[in-house]
Order: sequence, then structure tokens, then C-alpha cells
Amino acid sequence: MPQLLVTAAVTLAAVAVTFGIARARKRYDTIDTFWGLGFALVAVAAFPFGDGPLPLRLVVVLLTVVWGVRLAVHLHLRNHKLPEDPRYARMGHGPAKMFLRVYLFQAVVLYFVSLPVQFAVDGTGIGVLGWLGIVAWLVGFAFETIGDDQLRRFKADPANRARVLDTGLWRYTRHPNYFGDACVWWGLYLLACSTWPGAATVLSPVAMTFTLARGTGKPLLEKGMARTRPAYAHYVERTSGFFPLPPRRVTPR
Repeated sequence: MPQLLVTAAVTLAAVAVTFGIARARKRYDTIDTFWGLGFALVAVAAFPFGDGPLPLRLVVVLLTVVWGVRLAVHLHLRNHKLPEDPRYARMGHGPAKMFLRVYLFQAVVLYFVSLPVQFAVDGTGIGVLGWLGIVAWLVGFAFETIGDDQLRRFKADPANRARVLDTGLWRYTRHPNYFGDACVWWGLYLLACSTWPGAATVLSPVAMTFTLARGTGKPLLEKGMARTRPAYAHYVERTSGFFPLPPRRVTPR
């Protein structure tokens, strides 16, 4: 599978370029924008080396690129008007440590999570699992896109500064964007399942889901929300933490 070597080289080169841009901008959170674009680059790089039928390869690359570009644009528009996330200042001291601890680590995670895409281009076609994967991707993309837009409009209103968004998709899950992200990658994994090597990449969507639900995604975000928004504790009591569910009835204190 030559694409595995090609995509590894593309990932490392892209991360190095991104690090150079971050140094020039004096903002290490540039890696957040690269995260989505990195997956898109991996998919495009893998495409010409795949042995699978053209329709399958086109679908896999298109879904990955659409997801990655949308996420990159969303994060860039959200972050560039704000101060740099202080987590980056705490993660590394000096360019070398920042590159090794943050940028190179992100490259390894990106490469591992993208394995279903890299194997899917060698698949035999879009079967039943593949169509289920497309449905899962559509559901996930809708949750992520709609959830991000609802949050953007909520934050744009100064009257909501101390409030908690608990309407729309946020009424059913505290993290519709994270849930959507996980669905997208489970969908791409199902598209890879037409071959046994593709099915063996199951740890990739598992890793992505764990990161979102238990790693650096949901827990860190909720810790900050609990400190700054008093109403968040009650929101947590009545709202599912990840999977969309009807709100629980909780007596206000």
C-alpha cells in the first residue's frame, strides 16, 4: 500500500509548513486550523494510489475533504479574532518543545485517525456497510455544522454572555459538534470495511471518539464552562453529555 508512505510524508511536510506559519504569526493555535485540512490532504494524497473502484474513491475523498475544509474554515473564523488559546502556552516552552510535544504529536494522531480513509481507497466498492457509513457521515456532518452555527449565533448576542445554550441541538446533547465529529469518522470507517485490512482500522474511530468524549475535547471544555457559568451545573444534570437524548427532568435548586 504505497499510499501509507506517501500520506506519512505529506502529513509531516504539512505539519512542518504549518509550524513555520505559526511561528511567523506568533500563534501556535494555527495547528487547530490545520487539523481539518490535514485530513483533506491525506485523502487527496491517498486517492491516486488506491486500487478501489473510482466511485468508492471519489466518495471517500469527497466526504473527507468536505468535512476537513468546513472544520478548518470554522475554526479559523472563530479563533483569529480571539487571543491565542492559553493551553498552547502551557504545552510547550520554546519552538523545539512546541514542535515535538504539540505539532509532531498532532501529526501522529492525524495519521492514525485517518487510516480508514487510507485503506478505504483500496476497497472493493460501496456495499451495505458503505451506504450505512454515508448515512452516518451525513448525520454527523449535520450535527456538527448545525451545532456550530447555533453556538456561533448564540455567542454573537452580548445578552448571552453569562448564559448557557440549551436550545436546538444543544437541548439534547451538550456537545452536538463532538457527537457529529465522531459520527463522521465512524461513517468513514464503515466505508473502509469492504476489506479486512480496512475493517482492522477500527481503533482509529475509537481513538477519535475517546479523544472527543473522554480526552482533550469534552472534559477540558466542560471544566472551563463550570468555572465561568453558574447555570452550567444544572444544564449538565438535565442534558446528555454526548449521545443525543431527550432532556432529563430535574428539579431546579
